[in-house]
Amino acid sequence: MAASRGAAVVVDVESGHVLAAYRLDVAARRVAHPGSSIKPFTLLALLQAGKLDAHTALLCKRTVSIAGHKLDCTHPATPEPLVPASALAYSCNSYFTSVATRLTPAQLHDSFVRSGFNSPSGLSSDEVAGNVALGHSPEESQLQAIGEWGINVTPLELLRGYLNLARLAKTDPNGNLSPVFEGMQQSVAYGIGRMAQPDTPMKVAGKTGTSVADEGPWTHAWFAGYAPAEDPQIVLVVFLEKGHGGSDAATVAREIFAAFAADHDGASDAPKEARK
Repeated sequence: MAASRGAAVVVDVESGHVLAAYRLDVAARRVAHPGSSIKPFTLLALLQAGKLDAHTALLCKRTVSIAGHKLDCTHPATPEPLVPASALAYSCNSYFTSVATRLTPAQLHDSFVRSGFNSPSGLSSDEVAGNVALGHSPEESQLQAIGEWGINVTPLELLRGYLNLARLAKTDPNGNLSPVFEGMQQSVAYGIGRMAQPDTPMKVAGKTGTSVADEGPWTHAWFAGYAPAEDPQIVLVVFLEKGHGGSDAATVAREIFAAFAADHDGASDAPKEARK
C-alpha cells in the first residue's frame, strides 16, 4: 500500500481467517459507497430473481444520465450487444442501469441485505455496519444497482460478500450464477479490472469500483476479488481513500496476487511431505 490512505485485507477462502491486513481498523470502520464493485451482487440479485439469464443481450447506449448523475460508459465501444458476463467485465453502466429496473426496489434492497451489506462481517472486532436504503423510484434503484446511491459498506463487508462469491464459485461454477463468476474473470482478463492480473499463469477474478465521496468532490477506489479464479484459495479487498479510479486499487491487488502466486507455486512444487 506504500503508506496509502485506505485498507487492504486478505482472507483464506476455506477457513475465513484473515491472512494479512493493512489498516484492519480502517477496513472494519470506514463506510463508503462501493461504486461498481457492487455490480456482481446486482447481477446475482437479477439471476436469482429470474429477471435475466446468461444470454440476455443489450446494446450499450454509451450515454447514461440518471437523476442528475452523468454516468457515461468509458469501456471500449462494441457494436455487439453485451450479455451479463461481458457487461460485468466492461462494468457497463448502460447495461446495469437498464436491467436494474427489472427488479423492484424491495427485491434489490433485500438481496443486498442477504449479501451482508448492512451487518458486521465478523472478520474483526469492533466493526461498524454499512447500510442499505430502500429505493422509492426507478432512478434510485438504478443508482443503487451501480453503487452510487443508497448503499454504503465497509471494506470488510465487501470482502465478506466476495468471500461468499468465491465459495459459490468453488461449489457451482457452471450453474445458473455462472455469469457472475465468468464476468469477474473476464473483467481481469480483458476488462476494466485487467490491472489486477499478475504476470503469472495464475488467473484472477474480481471487480473494480470508483465511488463518489460524500465528504468532498473526489472519488475512492476499490478492488475486490479472488484467486486462483478456477479454484479460489484467497479473497481480498483493497480500498484507497481519494483513489482516482478502480484501476489504482487493482494495481495494489496485483502485487498481493503476485506474492500469493509465488508462494502458491512454491507450495505446489514442494514434495507432499514438505507441504504438511
